[in-house]
Amino acid sequence: AAAPAPLLALALALRTLNCFLVQTSFVPDEYWQSLEVAHRMVFKYPSPAANYGYLTWEWTSSLRGYSYPLIFASMYKALQLLAKDNVQLLIWVPRIAQAMLAAFADVQLYSLVQHLENSETAKFVFFCQLCSWFTWYSCTRTLTNTMETILTIFALSYYPIKGSKMGNSCKYLALVALAIVIRPTAVIPWIPLVFSHFLQEQRKADLILHTCIPVGLVTVGTSLIIDRVFFGEWVLVQLNFLKFNVLQNLGTFYGSHPWHWYFTQGLPVILGPHLPFFIHGCALAPRRFHIFLLPVIWTVLVYSTLSHKEFRFIYPVLPFCMIFCGYSLKHLKAWKKTAASFLLLSNLVPALYTGLVHQRGTLDVMSHIQQLCNNSQQSQAFVFILMPCHSTPFYSHVHCPLKMRFLQCPPNLTGNDSYVDEADVFYSNPLGWLNKEFYNDTLLPSHLILFNVLEQEIASFLALRGYEKTATVFHTHVPQGRVGSHISIYRRKTEMNY
Repeated sequence: AAAPAPLLALALALRTLNCFLVQTSFVPDEYWQSLEVAHRMVFKYPSPAANYGYLTWEWTSSLRGYSYPLIFASMYKALQLLAKDNVQLLIWVPRIAQAMLAAFADVQLYSLVQHLENSETAKFVFFCQLCSWFTWYSCTRTLTNTMETILTIFALSYYPIKGSKMGNSCKYLALVALAIVIRPTAVIPWIPLVFSHFLQEQRKADLILHTCIPVGLVTVGTSLIIDRVFFGEWVLVQLNFLKFNVLQNLGTFYGSHPWHWYFTQGLPVILGPHLPFFIHGCALAPRRFHIFLLPVIWTVLVYSTLSHKEFRFIYPVLPFCMIFCGYSLKHLKAWKKTAASFLLLSNLVPALYTGLVHQRGTLDVMSHIQQLCNNSQQSQAFVFILMPCHSTPFYSHVHCPLKMRFLQCPPNLTGNDSYVDEADVFYSNPLGWLNKEFYNDTLLPSHLILFNVLEQEIASFLALRGYEKTATVFHTHVPQGRVGSHISIYRRKTEMNY
């Protein structure tokens, strides 16, 4: 039985609203590993001198594959062919597409539980999924973690669980393989599930020879060809990714956390108000549901061994958790309505706050930069973003060959012991760095963009070089370190004054 049409309509409407009510930035990867790459693939300017588009060090080191950005590049190409490639559409079309996929995944989760249990339990799981503040915050973003989560739900609905008639080895393995191509870490939650499937499979040799090997060859082959086209050479990015993140553990460059972080902070935060229901659901659920708990525990354990930890890394196990939350809700006899109202209201606050308020400045500031494109002096404009690197999106949110620069921060790939990245060098002595970098007035940027925490330190440089503040943009209520509460935009006063 397919999920009822009104359910899909509801999910599509809600996720579209969700998309437009998320106007904040989460992590740089949602632009730099998807939209920026796609923008460069499609709109790479004819002359290299125009420097239109930018690839981060992961791409120059072949750590990422082009399969995921290709999805957005095809949308950009379609917009370009229709002569509709204005900057607003370039920003919103990929997000809306991601929202549509999220809606289908929500309904797929409903169908899965309906098959395993009944419509009533399925409705509660669906309700929990739609209520989840972290899903709301993440599911419409152009992040590989989001696509990994969506594909995991799709794959799960074809996974051969005892008592399910929807099982299809070929379909679920193909979806898992696709998720791994997009983000190699997608293999983690699936290790216990594939292993468990293998153990209960009667025809083991058939499964390996007729399903696993063909699916693996087709996906790896396709991924290899796509990357060959865009890198210009044969490269197995998944291997490089694992080598870098696991064997060399260079991810620690971006910060490290204690081993217990996912247990004490990671999982409790992304579950939010769902946490007590998840625990109750785990205690209550019948044995056949334990298969869904396996990937949750295993994934959290595996990620706990890596020193660099982030909330989004465990996002793919959130749908598994929702199955238990829904199960818990359904079995609350007298408190059902109260519990449902509590879940809805308590998730609403973090969902709206993180979606509309927290960390919105780095996106809002892009509309100020966009205005320089309409200007006849575009060729003279030069924007320098003096913020922690990759704080803002880049050309995908400007869409004109404006001269722009930001502070660089590639990790130490050379093994040089005294290595310090450009951003760190700058922050160790901002004033000295600026005076040295712009010793000649002809080199000065026309616009500087910086967090307000930096203003006092470089005030003398700004005054001496004739910069005036033209706008202040709110960013966050919880400034930390180099990140201020507001972003200041400075323009250099010149005779031409643009």
